[in-house]
Amino acid sequence: MGTAETNAKLWGARAREWADHQEQTARPLYEHVLKATHIGAGSLYLDVGCGSGMALQLAAALGAKVAGLDAAPDLLAIARERVPNGDIRQGELEELPFTDGTFDLVTGFNSFQYAARPVEALRQAARVTKKGGHVVIATWSPPDLTEAAKLIGAIKPLLPPPPPGAPGPFALSDEAALTSLAKEAGLTPVRTTDVDSPFTYPDLATALRGINSSGVSARAMAHSGEEAVSKAHEAVLAQYKRADGSISVPNRFRYLLAKVG
Repeated sequence: MGTAETNAKLWGARAREWADHQEQTARPLYEHVLKATHIGAGSLYLDVGCGSGMALQLAAALGAKVAGLDAAPDLLAIARERVPNGDIRQGELEELPFTDGTFDLVTGFNSFQYAARPVEALRQAARVTKKGGHVVIATWSPPDLTEAAKLIGAIKPLLPPPPPGAPGPFALSDEAALTSLAKEAGLTPVRTTDVDSPFTYPDLATALRGINSSGVSARAMAHSGEEAVSKAHEAVLAQYKRADGSISVPNRFRYLLAKVG
């Protein structure tokens, strides 16, 4: 069984709320990666697990020719709205429907750790990347370096027991695990970078709409109910409420830049 069948329903359940309220929390990460890899006019860029397409939209604005792949049709519909000239497809991370050696850059933002076969997913990413091009594996920083990890921890008791060997959101956060996976897939690690990317919202209601739109939250709500999940999230968010009612939870993402060939 591949990644798409497992994750499509979870991550597409609240696609519009994800696009409107939650995806923006990763924008600093997207911008950092695109700048570090010199994406611009004439670049060929693929984002796997592209979701609602913000990274593609940012790259297209820089002049890149973009392509994206995701499991969830509802998220892909939004990506196509944002990047009408992009090559946006539904499919599996482990079976990329693109020609060998096509792209200058392939990214996976919080996607490779959820693949049913992460090494094969990375091998596919390397296959469709030009020699001398780059693959970026982006994930969470370790839990002790990001306070947003408390939000995931808060709903852990509300989730069903995971299948044996199932990867978690922090499966690739350890630098050694990240570089080891890249090497196993035939990539050459270049450097690992942490990027501050806070979860910021104008008010509590917006914060809950955003956080409850994730696939992890969808799984917890299906098991324990939306009210229980919202209460667990609200207890964490209360710690980060500002005087004006806005909320900002410190968060940090980690990415590995790896070279092909």
